[in-house]
Amino acid sequence: MKQGNEIFIGSITGITKEDVVKLLEKTNKDISNKRFNTIKLSIAPNAVDKELIKMLKKYNVSTIELEVQSTNDYILNRCGYKYNRNDIKNGAKLVKRGRYNLSFQVGIGLPDSTKFDELNTARELAKLRPNRIRIYPMVVMKNTKLEKELKEGRYEPLTINQAVERCKEAVYEFNRRHIKQISIVKQNELSKSKETEIIAGPYHEEFGQLVTDSIWYDSMVDKIKKFNVKVRKVKIEVNPKELPNITGYKKENAEKLKELYDVEIKVEGNPEIKIGKSKMSVLEVYSN
Repeated sequence: MKQGNEIFIGSITGITKEDVVKLLEKTNKDISNKRFNTIKLSIAPNAVDKELIKMLKKYNVSTIELEVQSTNDYILNRCGYKYNRNDIKNGAKLVKRGRYNLSFQVGIGLPDSTKFDELNTARELAKLRPNRIRIYPMVVMKNTKLEKELKEGRYEPLTINQAVERCKEAVYEFNRRHIKQISIVKQNELSKSKETEIIAGPYHEEFGQLVTDSIWYDSMVDKIKKFNVKVRKVKIEVNPKELPNITGYKKENAEKLKELYDVEIKVEGNPEIKIGKSKMSVLEVYSN
């Protein structure tokens, strides 16, 4: 997966160092052909050691993503992960000392995990000062332990709405702690083969867009509530790249504002407005 001039080669957890070297050597051939410049990979925090950190430097690795589903030791053990909170801290320190970009992959909706657990995970990970965060909602894949727990009634996946809200709250928590590079894992890449067939859970091909739309919706509602008049119609100016985020997926944001607040929106692109910012002005108000 290409990310700018960086390519993500996936997880090396459970792969021997010899096979990791072979993978990196193959990838570096593409680097020599100037298809991209650097490499990103992911790994479980307890698999990081000084030898690996030193070795990766030889192969243009720039970003190491630690596969941290939670910082709650009970939840990690409950899910069968072989690492704990201390492993996460130690792995993060090794990555930072090696002068790599540190990224975390964070799970939402794990078995027995609550919103409080996820926000606490966000707080603890933010203290380790990562460069990036990738958030994903837990889905149930075929032929997995989680599928068995689902069938036995020991696991209930989040609905799409629940997952959107909890992912959004995690984004807010990271933002409050000045972590800005946050993305939602693209679920459509998980369901392309029978080995990764999703059978339950909050799957949506545009899940990341739903989270982004919800964040923008909250922002619009906050601005509307600050007007000291009952508004009928507002104009919202944003960077042209973010026009779809305002109206929302299938115009759901615009429809919700009309239904819940009786407010119509007119959206305009303004290249002078920075990404993530907006300007709202009143076009019409309700008469008394």
